[in-house]
Amino acid sequence: MTPARRGKRLMAEMNVVPYIDVMLVLLIIFMITAPLLTQGIKVDLPKVATEPLSPDMTEHPPLILGVDKSGNFYLNIGGDEEKSITEDAVVERVSAVLRREPKTAVLIKADKGVLYERVVEGMVLLQQSGAEKIGFITDPADARRAQQKRN
Repeated sequence: MTPARRGKRLMAEMNVVPYIDVMLVLLIIFMITAPLLTQGIKVDLPKVATEPLSPDMTEHPPLILGVDKSGNFYLNIGGDEEKSITEDAVVERVSAVLRREPKTAVLIKADKGVLYERVVEGMVLLQQSGAEKIGFITDPADARRAQQKRN
């Protein structure tokens, strides 16, 4: 019994070829489906510690879309800045400004209590008007207080 066993050794190597095949198939699946899953609006999101606007952005006064707690839109251009405007008026006014001055900074100033959906609708309106980059206005004092509470 012992002489026969010495001739055949057990193979302790693992065959990894099937695992590599599975990995490559999954990689191909993810490469195909990933572009289909990404959708949304390209936005430069604000950081916790906000920085002032760069000098090249302040050549022209920024265009600010305000969204109050009840979801009404306000623009800092045109007629009365304290009067809410319709979505069509937002697209009209913003596209007119961006045609004249394409490098105008476009910012959103939204109330804390406004629904996120309404802010996204405002962003879509700005994008339809021709805005390529959209920023957010934040209150640096509030950000500092929130950070101090966390620490």
